Amino acid sequence: MQSVTVELEAASTMELVNALSTIATELASREAPESAAACLELAEALVAASDKQESALAAFIGRVDATKEQARWGYPSTQAWLRSRLGMRDNRAKERLILARQRRRLPQVVEQLAAGELSYGYAVTVADSVSRLDDHDCAEAEATLLGFVDQGFSAGKVAAFGRRIRDLIAERDNTEDAPDEDSRRGYDKSWLTTTRSLDGGRYVKGWLNPEDAAIWDGTLAPLAKPAGPDDHRDLPERTAAALSSVLSGGHKASKVTVICDLETLTGGNAPARLTDGTPIPAAQARRIALAAGVSPLLLGRGNTPLYLGYRERFASAAQRQVLETLYSSCAVRGCEVPGTLCEIDHVHGWALGRSPTDIDQLALACGWHNRFKHANPDQIQITKDHDGRYVYRLLPPADARGPATEAGPPGSIGPPDNPALDWAA
Repeated sequence: MQSVTVELEAASTMELVNALSTIATELASREAPESAAACLELAEALVAASDKQESALAAFIGRVDATKEQARWGYPSTQAWLRSRLGMRDNRAKERLILARQRRRLPQVVEQLAAGELSYGYAVTVADSVSRLDDHDCAEAEATLLGFVDQGFSAGKVAAFGRRIRDLIAERDNTEDAPDEDSRRGYDKSWLTTTRSLDGGRYVKGWLNPEDAAIWDGTLAPLAKPAGPDDHRDLPERTAAALSSVLSGGHKASKVTVICDLETLTGGNAPARLTDGTPIPAAQARRIALAAGVSPLLLGRGNTPLYLGYRERFASAAQRQVLETLYSSCAVRGCEVPGTLCEIDHVHGWALGRSPTDIDQLALACGWHNRFKHANPDQIQITKDHDGRYVYRLLPPADARGPATEAGPPGSIGPPDNPALDWAA
């Protein structure tokens, strides 16, 4: 039995978390008391303590999400990090992310949750109810919904009140039934509008007429199906991944041609360009050329064309079929993007001359992790499983890596699976 001594005011946050972990380990190893009444009382006390921990966890997740720290560790989104690294089911990951993102707008909820005066279930319900309201309406809705909590209504009833509040606001603003400008375009023509967000993302809104909708369904619906029982992405996530795959060429060859010097493709700093003259930084040009299906036009001295790699040169349809049979999902451990939506990856880097387009030198990686792998080669450990498939494991950034995470030279073929190094499991 371990002993824990902590001076609360002087202890660092990490020391408190470590002490909590030690206590939780000891508690988990003990048998439940024989008395059912005692177990009921202990369960209520333990849940109340867990709710306070959720308050601290929401603050930690919120900081990670706001700074996009998870991307530095190889995860495309905060939700993917919660699912893959922390092993959360999809619904729980969404709940915690909503609470983390709404904390700054819900001071009363944050205060009461931290003090043990509000349960985690109520806190998430309020956070979800106000997530689509502006700051002014959010403040009023928070007070109203907490009032219902004080009256003893269940979390389900509070959620229903939250939906009613949104309906009333829509009626107040005359936005419930009034068609917006886009809707007044009619339904015979398809249209799309996009708006760029401050963080570089893009909101998409639109309408497809029946003919275009049939094309949409026929193209995306098969690609948006769950990859298997372990695919915990919801339909909107899978549809977005399918659309991204189609727009980028997916498993089909891209029509992009990158014009660059041979030195650029093999590690030089001279910029490349697209056929329309758009300049491409050398590092980005190499990442583009490493994606199977892109045609690099290599130039020698005096801009003399040396070689134009045709799309079929990079990965044949037969090779693609074999790889999709081998890889049901992205080669990165813990990534759930189906293999049918992944890109063909030259395991050791085609542009550097270390990975020919042979089937035993190829793997499937989703677009995000394919770019991450070639931009951060020191954060990928490559091994092979007993079936001969490549397994990519995410490693922490160099500044967060200790002796226990050293896994040999980046990109090397290492020893069999080692759970201690399985950072993405």
